[in-house]
Amino acid sequence: MLYAIISEDIEDSLALRMAARPAHLERLQELKQQGRLILAGPHPAIDSDAPGQQGFTGSLVVAEFTDLAAAQQWADADPYIEAGVYAKVVVKPFKKVLP
Repeated sequence: MLYAIISEDIEDSLALRMAARPAHLERLQELKQQGRLILAGPHPAIDSDAPGQQGFTGSLVVAEFTDLAAAQQWADADPYIEAGVYAKVVVKPFKKVLP
């Protein structure tokens, strides 16, 4: 089943994000190589694909996991959590309808 991992950053998270980004992306690449990643990306803090020093307010990952517990376990191991980037992470079942 698909699960949405919806994360909210702490204020002024950009420096922490940049430091933990390689490890964060490595885990996403593993999901992609396994054919389980549907989409992933950050929420820019401003209306721009390249927010610069304004940074980001959170992230969204939609991926396939065996169950909610597995999705939660994967989310809990995100390097952004260890680095203190995320203030809150919610994991929910997700049903893709379109496209």
